[in-house]
Amino acid sequence: MDLFTHVLIAYLIAYGIWGPHGLQYIAAGALAGGLPDADALFFPLARRFPLLRHHGITHSITGVTIIAAGGAFLVPPLFAAVIGPSFAHGSTLYYFLAMEAGGLSHVFLDGFTHYSVPPFARFQGFELHLDADRAINLSTLVITALSYWLMVYERGRVPVAVWEMTAWGLLAFYLGYLAVRGAGRFRAGQIRKREGYDAVIPTGNPFVFLLSGEKTEGGVTRLRWARVHVLRGREEAPQDLSVQRENAATGPVASAQEALDRSYGPSLKKGWVLAETHHFAEVKSAPGHFTVFWYSLEFSMLGRAAGVIARVDASTGAVETKSAWLSPKRFLS
Repeated sequence: MDLFTHVLIAYLIAYGIWGPHGLQYIAAGALAGGLPDADALFFPLARRFPLLRHHGITHSITGVTIIAAGGAFLVPPLFAAVIGPSFAHGSTLYYFLAMEAGGLSHVFLDGFTHYSVPPFARFQGFELHLDADRAINLSTLVITALSYWLMVYERGRVPVAVWEMTAWGLLAFYLGYLAVRGAGRFRAGQIRKREGYDAVIPTGNPFVFLLSGEKTEGGVTRLRWARVHVLRGREEAPQDLSVQRENAATGPVASAQEALDRSYGPSLKKGWVLAETHHFAEVKSAPGHFTVFWYSLEFSMLGRAAGVIARVDASTGAVETKSAWLSPKRFLS
């Protein structure tokens, strides 16, 4: 999940615990909500020390507790210097609990998305990976930005009671959003098992999920996916294609299926996103060539998807590839 939403939700959780009279603890919780992503600063060391990788030790209960324990002593004087002396007063235990709550909310929210986190590192290899939301969701970002604006605008302009109602309302909204996402993921998981798909992929719409399946037998890979609405069921007919994963054929290409076979290997090599995510393809013919769009089902936004455009010459079978960010539907139009 994006950093701004992490900080806002941690702020709201701390507000829900301490209320308007514990602003120093609310600020500490908000700060802790963003601190796990400071592991990006360890990038040069991550190859030598894997625990320092992004979504490593800082995204675990151990890492969060270490940060909270240190922050309980370091944050009060920091707040006093930056915000004001009133923020240095309070209980060391409450500072610790606020930062622990903020940090744990970050760990849970990242595990709630289609990324994974190791909550019990380094004692156990379990990965929290719920696939209930997108890591970067444009609609959530917009709502978060509006929430920041609203709270900043109201501060000092409206009665405190109104500002408190806004904070409680935002907390209820985000908790409700997570509940809808979680329930939707559970329902999509049931459909996945019943229909034999391999994975559930969240979309920007909390009620819509994609189901994806991939199976290889005898050198032929079958790819399929379906879009489902958790309330209405499947929204359209499932998509299905088979392709030769390792195609050694040469010479002319006479059909769309041959164009898919010929372009699959080069496209996987061209775009790492295809090799690392669930993917699919659309193909169309034109005089003298076929054009194939291999695209990721996971890396998509606003109807567009990351992928590779492959141009297959019909007379020679030569394949030219380039990275693309296109709408699969518009590609076919």
